[in-house]
Amino acid sequence: MERLCIRAGRRALAMIRDGGFRFDRVAACVGPAVGPRWLVSSGFDLALLRSGALGSKSRPVLLAGSSAGAWRFAAWLQPEPEKSYRRLLDAYIGIPCDRRSTPASLKSALQEVVNAYLEDDAVPFALAHDHYRLAVTTARAKHLVAAETPWVQKVGLALCYLGNRIGRRHLFRFFERVVFYSGPRPPPFCFRPGFRGTAVAFNPVNFKHAVLASGAIPLVIEGVSDIHGAPRGVYRDGGIIDYHLDHDYTVKPDDVALLFHHDDRIIPGWLDKKLRGRRPRAGVLDPLLVVYPSPQLVETFPGGKIPDRDDFVNMMDDPAGRILYWRKVVEICGPLGEEFVELVQSGKISSLAEPLRPD
Repeated sequence: MERLCIRAGRRALAMIRDGGFRFDRVAACVGPAVGPRWLVSSGFDLALLRSGALGSKSRPVLLAGSSAGAWRFAAWLQPEPEKSYRRLLDAYIGIPCDRRSTPASLKSALQEVVNAYLEDDAVPFALAHDHYRLAVTTARAKHLVAAETPWVQKVGLALCYLGNRIGRRHLFRFFERVVFYSGPRPPPFCFRPGFRGTAVAFNPVNFKHAVLASGAIPLVIEGVSDIHGAPRGVYRDGGIIDYHLDHDYTVKPDDVALLFHHDDRIIPGWLDKKLRGRRPRAGVLDPLLVVYPSPQLVETFPGGKIPDRDDFVNMMDDPAGRILYWRKVVEICGPLGEEFVELVQSGKISSLAEPLRPD
């Protein structure tokens, strides 16, 4: 049984098939805003952290993500990254959610998750990391979508959805992309045409607030207000704007962007999920390498499915069952990272990589 699927964009695929792909070609890792689906990526993340295969002092790797992706990568920057990452896994899997939960209580629960794996005294270390630069996308809400009154926010989101169906450009009438970054300057993608946003430097005061805000799902979790050093306002889940991918995060022609995912469909924004024709901008997929569990492996998961946000609702009366299910998926996916590292180091990846589908 094939356990891994490997798909690549035009430029990355040519490099891989020519035998020219190595880990030092990876200029960026992308963390999509996929909710609990990120659990299938845990084995990949931990294997790369153990191997130390990515990044160097001379050329740090960009870790770019929103929501769950941002949470994963914030752990990478900690003094003991594997330990922090495992604390994130434990805290996230154990998030309490019941019929009494409110947006305010869920925000408090997520704040506890952030505090469980990101220590205040480690923030300066994270921001000065030698091998990694972090870019966390948030969405600063405008007009009705900034309201915490549910019905007002629903009206705003409905208008935003209709505008987005007409064209993705209308999304920015309701949300502003705000990218928080570490390092001496904003990452290069922030200066390219089509970015349409603001870049704000991380500092010890705003780091954890920005990470929390990036996962504040509209209507579900209360937003984070007035983040230090950023434009005033309410900040929500960055996946609204950058759900999976809509940027070229590479710099050089032979760079690769690495995405551990749950399948091979790449969606620009959260509101684009049901728009089959909505694709990332031209050229964005060319340097992308996507790795995910095979459908055959997913069939071995409890219930034959990948964890998702619906599990909170469908298993609300059986939280212990949900926790066991999610832990089992993490266990099954644990060896995938080592398998991927071996494929790259042995060169066998060249015979397994296939073209990334355009939609």
